[in-house]
Amino acid sequence: MIWTATLVANLGTLIQNVGAGWQMALLTPSHDMVALVQGSTTLPVMVLAIAAGALADNFPRRRVMLAAQTFLLVVSAVLAAVAFLGWLTPWTLLAFTFLLGCGNAMHLPSWQASMRDLVPREDLPAAITLNSMSFNLMRSVGPAIGGLVVASLGPAAAFALNAASYTAVIFALARWNSPQEVRSLPPEKLGHAIAVGLRYVALSPNLSRVILRGLIFGSGAVAALALLPVITRDMLQAEARTFGAMLGAFGLGAIGGALAAPRLRARLRIETIIALAFAVNAAGLLIVSVSRTEALTVVGLMLAGSAWVSALSLFNVSVQLATPRWVVGRALSIYQTATFGGMAIGSWAWGALSDEVSIPAALIAAAVLLLGGGVLGRIWPMPDFSETNLDPANRFNAPALRLDLQPQSGPIMVMVDWEIAPENTQAFLAAMTDRRRVRIRDGARQWSLLRDLENPDIWVETYHVPTWAEYIRHNTRRTQADVESFDRLLQLHKGPERPHVHRMIERQTVPLRDDIIIPPKVP
Repeated sequence: MIWTATLVANLGTLIQNVGAGWQMALLTPSHDMVALVQGSTTLPVMVLAIAAGALADNFPRRRVMLAAQTFLLVVSAVLAAVAFLGWLTPWTLLAFTFLLGCGNAMHLPSWQASMRDLVPREDLPAAITLNSMSFNLMRSVGPAIGGLVVASLGPAAAFALNAASYTAVIFALARWNSPQEVRSLPPEKLGHAIAVGLRYVALSPNLSRVILRGLIFGSGAVAALALLPVITRDMLQAEARTFGAMLGAFGLGAIGGALAAPRLRARLRIETIIALAFAVNAAGLLIVSVSRTEALTVVGLMLAGSAWVSALSLFNVSVQLATPRWVVGRALSIYQTATFGGMAIGSWAWGALSDEVSIPAALIAAAVLLLGGGVLGRIWPMPDFSETNLDPANRFNAPALRLDLQPQSGPIMVMVDWEIAPENTQAFLAAMTDRRRVRIRDGARQWSLLRDLENPDIWVETYHVPTWAEYIRHNTRRTQADVESFDRLLQLHKGPERPHVHRMIERQTVPLRDDIIIPPKVP
């Protein structure tokens, strides 16, 4: 039901894109302004996606999506009304497309993160590819329909159809009985949640590689879509119907890429597929740059479309499989920020270059960037799909406290006592290196490792968290994969019992009234 509703919404979006691109081409002869239509829809993702990812991780995703879709419906309806009244200018059109981009930016992290609420882990690559196919199925027919609508009824009709399409997704989401997460802790504050997500990605090398490649690919691959209105108008000397047909050719290529994806994943490493996607997209841009006929341009666009869906779906799957559930919305949003930010910057850059030099020169420059991105894989290759178990470890039990702490009480200092035999020192330090990364990644601050000068077998691991709620949150973020490193440390500990943990609340001054002590229970 949700996939079908998304299919309808994608059709409306693509019809709207045709209307907006062609409306701008009618309002101004500037290549730069036409390319900014594409940029204005992707720039909000770069600006808002990380905040949207924090919302997706802290609030019910279904509600976030419903709010975003309602906002999109209202903005689209107002845009249609303004267009029918003839009040649109180049800058007001960009303002409306920017607002539509804002709605999509709020929707995307929750939608992508919800994939794992709909299908099991082993089906995730196929589900994400199917989701990409949904968009590109409509891309193969939507632009052609959009071209017919724009040519016969005008861009305002395209905007009105887009507004109506959002009702399908709103209906499907309203009927979806999504899984209810039991949240024992209050939501994180927005700024703190964003910082935690950024820190997690920064301390996850595999995620950083995926995001870098997504940035480069988005910057170069967007050239075909951003410049397609002026390619159609100036290089092919054609009208709105041809523009829609060219977008349809890109969508058909993307469907071919989606259908080929399972076989490619079964036979080739992820880096090989990504490098091929960079090269094929570059080849498509080069063909479009020299073409002056519709047939040859269709070939170039189909190549670019096939590479587009192959690369972006693999980037998405790689992020989701390398991230635990508690932070997946933020990880996806940071990836989307980089990729869509690259698209926004690329749209502006290729539009400006085509104005200053020529359209073919801009396409060739984008192809060179893509070829460089493919070569970069020799230095920082893409990781293969992670088989690491990122399910919650569920080993933590909150201790019984003698002080009446509130969730916001803090700051909290934690000290863990380790006793390590001299011959195990190097192994202990190696394991602690990984432990430090996990601690900081999951929210610890001021981590340090102390060694007793009088008894060198005694080591003390210390770190801070801002509040008691953050201490609980920090420990519940531990995954099954993290437990393996902790178990290695336990094997090195030679004390008769498990390492003792001290949990202390800090006081920078001496208060007149301290925390209330809870009396011990009488048996």
